[in-house]
Order: sequence, then structure tokens, then C-alpha cells
Amino acid sequence: MDRTVISTLLAGVLLAACSDATSPPEFRTTSPDPLAVSVMSRNAYVGADVDAVIAALGTEDPTDDFDALMLAIGTIVNTDFPARAQAFADEIVAARPHVVGIAEISLIDIDLTPLGMNIDFTLDFLPILQAALAQRGLDYAVGAKVKNIDVSVAGGLVQLVDYDVVLYDAEHVQWQTVWADHFTNNIPPDMLPPGLVLKRSWIWGRATIGPNTIHIVSTHPESGGDGIPEHPLSQLRAGQAFEIVAALEGVSPVVLMGDLNDQPGSPLYQVFSGAAFTDVWTALRPGEVGNTCCHEYDLSNATANFTKRIDYVFARGMRHPGGDYPKSFIALVGDDPADRVTGPAYPIWPSDHGGLVAEFFVPPAIGTR
Repeated sequence: MDRTVISTLLAGVLLAACSDATSPPEFRTTSPDPLAVSVMSRNAYVGADVDAVIAALGTEDPTDDFDALMLAIGTIVNTDFPARAQAFADEIVAARPHVVGIAEISLIDIDLTPLGMNIDFTLDFLPILQAALAQRGLDYAVGAKVKNIDVSVAGGLVQLVDYDVVLYDAEHVQWQTVWADHFTNNIPPDMLPPGLVLKRSWIWGRATIGPNTIHIVSTHPESGGDGIPEHPLSQLRAGQAFEIVAALEGVSPVVLMGDLNDQPGSPLYQVFSGAAFTDVWTALRPGEVGNTCCHEYDLSNATANFTKRIDYVFARGMRHPGGDYPKSFIALVGDDPADRVTGPAYPIWPSDHGGLVAEFFVPPAIGTR
């Protein structure tokens, strides 16, 4: 959903070194190290090119709406979120992150029987994913959940609601939500098609893990702009980033993650780096491109062909005066053909994005503000 056409509607420091950073990490499969802080950032992907439906709604031609809608419904069926949720759960089992930030956790409700069509189903992503985790003996509780998108079409017969969610390992983490709400800066409602509510958000919580308390932020800023710094949506995204760094002024240590919808060097990226946030991928895997996006909309591609890096983990204040932490790592998931699962028509990727897993080994009681 991040390769958007909405643009048509609106013209401390992390560690400095890491030993053997290019070696593949060995994810934890047992109880977490008491001095480890680990996170996962994932875009769950609604399952279709919803932006094409939004674009059709935004035109003056009413005849294109239904075709775009039916194409999206067919793609949602083929990208089968219950099957993909099993893949997400396997990733979480392998990595055992303390906190998971997830974008595009959706509720899809479709009933076209009043139109004489045999199409009637509901997909509620969050309980589906939590059930998959519970089947594996894991208890990941909801730390916070914020609605970003609410679109209703076909007279209310089709509804999509999109959320940002933070899950935390209830066995090993104590979570306290500080903020879970929308940005002040969003696309003005009068620039959106009828039936669409679009307000991006961010979530900030304090996670107490062993002897340490870490501030963790998960967000999914506005998409669009095609990497053009002067584009209004790029500037809007930078404004959303400013809201986060202003709220976090003087706060440390912080891990900030998400599908940030912008590339290295962009205005958004500069806002975070200018506020002393370190891009963890660049710090720990220098020279590696680390692209995270995107698979085909229908998830049918046989190999990953990512062309841009828009998913990140940033950190500030995770370095202790005693020295670096060479065991820390960051890794990309969801880019290996072996990550695919069986779909109704063909093998499918867990998401249209790759995800990130990062783990920091920190000394006890580094403190928090």
C-alpha cells in the first residue's frame, strides 16, 4: 500500500563498530538474554493495491470504481492473510523480539451478496496473527493500536480499516504506552476521495526489559512523493518526523522503527539523523544496500527484487561509556524465497515488504529519561 497514488491528490549514538557485521545472525530460540533488547519492524500488507481503488474513487468516471474494486478483492483472496500470518508467527518464533511494530494490520469486511454476488468474508488481521502466535506457545500482547485508514465503498458493502499496532512479549516485557495517536500534520480531508479517512499515527512506549527501560517508537508516516525531496508529500512526511523528534527531545535511550516510506537522505531521514538518531542498518552493515521494498502486489514473484530501502530501525542513546557491543545485529527477513508460504494459487511472500529484526546487547540499567 506504500507505492501510493495518493500523490495525485496532493501535487546518543548507536555503536560505531560491529564484529563480522556481514555474517548472518543467529536468532534467539530460547529465553531472551537478560541484557538484550530486540525489536522487529514489519508491514503486514493489506494484500492488494488498495491505492488503485482509492485512485479510481478520486476520478470523475464512476465506471472505473467497480473494476478496481473487484481486482483488489481477487488479489486479497490470493494473498491469503491467514496463510501469511503463519509466516509472520514463524519469524517471531525465530527472532523472539521483545517488541514488534506492525503497520497495515487491517480489518477487511466485504459483503457483496446484496448485489447478487457470492462474495462475503471478513479478515481481521490482529486476532488471526495473535492466534498463530498462541499456537506456537507465545503470548504477544497488544501494547497500543491506532487507526490510520478507514475507507468504505460500494455503499458500505466493502470496508477497509488499517491500523498501526505494537505487540510486546508479555512474558519478558513490561509495557507502558506514552503516546498512541495521530500526527497533527496529515493530508487535508478535503483533498481525499469521498468515503476515505486517512490520518497517519505513531506509537511511543516504555519497555522495561530485564534491568533496562527503553523508549520504543513505531510509526508509518505518509507515503508518496517518489523520493523527490521537494514533493509536498515528502515535506509532509518530514513534518510528521519533526513531531516525533520534538516529543522525544531529551529522551534516551530510544529505538525508533517502522515503514517510514522514504529513502536514505530524504527530508524525513535528515530530521531523524539531525536529532542524533543512528540508522542501525548503516551502522552495523556498512556497504550493504539493505533494500526492503517491494514484492509484487499479488506476492507472486519467485525472487525478491527490492529496489528501495524505506523500512528502518533507528536508535539513540544505546551506547554505554564502557564501550561498543559487538554482539548487536540487524537483519532483513522476508527476502528469501524460502520465506514464502503456500497460497490459494501459488507461493506467496509474507508481505510486500521485507522486515527488520534488530538486537542490542546493553549493560545493565543504562537508565531512561
